[in-house]
Amino acid sequence: MRLTATELARYRRQIRIDGWGEAAQARLKASTVFIAGAGGLGSPVAMYLAVAGVGQLRIADADTPEMSNLNRQILHDLSRIGMNKAESAKLTLDRLNPEVRVVALAQQITEENTGHLVGDAQIIVDCLDNFPTRFVLNRTALRRRIPLVHGAVWGVDGRLAFIHAPDTPCLRCIVPEPPPSEQVPVLGATAGIIGSLQALATIQFLAGLARAPEGELVVWDGSAMSLSRYGVRKDPRCADCGEVQ
Repeated sequence: MRLTATELARYRRQIRIDGWGEAAQARLKASTVFIAGAGGLGSPVAMYLAVAGVGQLRIADADTPEMSNLNRQILHDLSRIGMNKAESAKLTLDRLNPEVRVVALAQQITEENTGHLVGDAQIIVDCLDNFPTRFVLNRTALRRRIPLVHGAVWGVDGRLAFIHAPDTPCLRCIVPEPPPSEQVPVLGATAGIIGSLQALATIQFLAGLARAPEGELVVWDGSAMSLSRYGVRKDPRCADCGEVQ
């Protein structure tokens, strides 16, 4: 896919990165990403993928912005309260980069519709805040054999996993059962850090560059300002991938 003169000018600073070049940028332009959630994590993920030049973003969120969201959900502002988050995200992203196609999907993600919502995306980015729906995404990624970029935040801490089964453990191997449902405390900057890491992992995969650590859980400790990496193993009895070879 050829780059236009405008695109060459817009992306020239990243095209100059070692190993990048016009070929990597063209791969981004030809790519489609499914972003599950347009909230605290989905905001930096969507914004950085858009300004990097990913060709199409499919964003699913059935919720509407509330006042308590605005400390972290930077796709939205006061004027968007009551609007669907996916539609609000599209308004913001269209202004940031009109050359990127943004598909707003104002629907709840379910087992029945996830295939339609994901469409022809080459990668799924998990920006949700509940594990039952995360597990739906996990199973979809398993069936399609495409990566799932998992992110989660709690207060000033967060975590990231680049999952590409069957070569890596799946999300259900890492978290076998959903934790109790509760309102999660979160600082906006923490969501920005983890969301930015998710965006970076996604860009590297699509552009054919160095990948995020596979088979590891990356943990951000905001109090200590440190990143740690922990190995994770496949669970042969996993409810989702135990039979996947």
